[in-house]
Amino acid sequence: MAQARRPALLVIYAAVFVDMLGFGIILPLLPYQVQDQGGTGVWVGAILTAYAAAQFVSAPVLGALSDRFGRRPLLLASLAGSAVSLALTGIATSLPLLLFARLLAGLFGGAIAVGQAYVVDLSEPAQRTRALGLVGASIGMGFVFGPAIGAGLADLGFAGVSFVAAGVAAANLVAGFLFLPRRQPTAAPSGPRRSLNQIGGLVTALRYRGLRLVLGAIFAATLAFVAMEATFALLGAERFDLGPRGLGLVFTGVGVVMAIVQGGLVGRLTDRFGDRAIAVAGAVLLGASLAVLPFSPQWITYVALGVVAAGQGLLSTTSAALIATTGGPEHGQSFGVGQSASAAARAIGPLVAGAVYDAGAALPYVGGAALCLLAALLLVGVRPGSAEPAVDHEGQPSADQADPTGTASASTRS
Repeated sequence: MAQARRPALLVIYAAVFVDMLGFGIILPLLPYQVQDQGGTGVWVGAILTAYAAAQFVSAPVLGALSDRFGRRPLLLASLAGSAVSLALTGIATSLPLLLFARLLAGLFGGAIAVGQAYVVDLSEPAQRTRALGLVGASIGMGFVFGPAIGAGLADLGFAGVSFVAAGVAAANLVAGFLFLPRRQPTAAPSGPRRSLNQIGGLVTALRYRGLRLVLGAIFAATLAFVAMEATFALLGAERFDLGPRGLGLVFTGVGVVMAIVQGGLVGRLTDRFGDRAIAVAGAVLLGASLAVLPFSPQWITYVALGVVAAGQGLLSTTSAALIATTGGPEHGQSFGVGQSASAAARAIGPLVAGAVYDAGAALPYVGGAALCLLAALLLVGVRPGSAEPAVDHEGQPSADQADPTGTASASTRS
């Protein structure tokens, strides 16, 4: 990684971390605010799902816009939208306005996809996975510290905490304006521009066979992980009498393990084994640990949660790196579509997992293990070095299928 680019990368990591921090600050209080305004469980679910549902629509568009107009203005727009939506959350005096605020936050929730594309632009090919791992670690630490800060500020009330979060986001916007690199680090991609329409962009992205497989794996594995997140409070209370404080400590531990894996371990592993092999290993670890969670004694359950975190950390980082090598030259929209796949899983995951849990407490975990097996099988078929469409414009197979063995090392990937 060029020395001159490291300060710029640090600014991007900080921007993503602070953006996630501001979002995480309000999370512990949001369900209670919905209840205080007379909302039922349906309203709680709708407001918690709104962010992911809106991000599903907007992430590919913001990514494509960043390909066309540059990373910096789109990342700044995302940070500005975050600040405005958090301020609106603080003044929301009705459930529809609160729902609108969370939808607005999701529509501008493109900081992750744009930040990932920005990091790829600034990184040497051999260092991409390490750099993307640090983006993941920044996200994870934002979610670790954000809820803890929000809980500590609870005496300010929901509006006060929301305004603190909005202030953090506004400060992040100012820092981004001052310190983010002003020049686009790479030339604009050649060839036809991708559609800014979300559906059109998805169809275009799905022309790339490798990207199709990676997106399918991301959706399946994220759905499995979200099912655990949504139901473990119920499982922990039922089996181990785990309360809110204990649950908070458990998920803090999960976040810390993920951040450690993404921030340091994954880069070393991919240098030796390559992105695809580590992605498959992450999916297998995630599935195996989910399978044992509902059947284990308490101490093994906590060990399994650590393995869940490690598997998810390995998989999320390497799947992002595979997007960069299988999705064509316009990284912004490719990462946006990847974020859209994750957002779709996060939007439907809690609802599906809750219904399945009611039918049997172990079912979300067994089902999640099966989804992770599917993700591993999809990733086995990925050819990391090839970003050619599966078919050309005439409907014929693409002639160039680079790296047919899928074993290119991190030092030779382009």
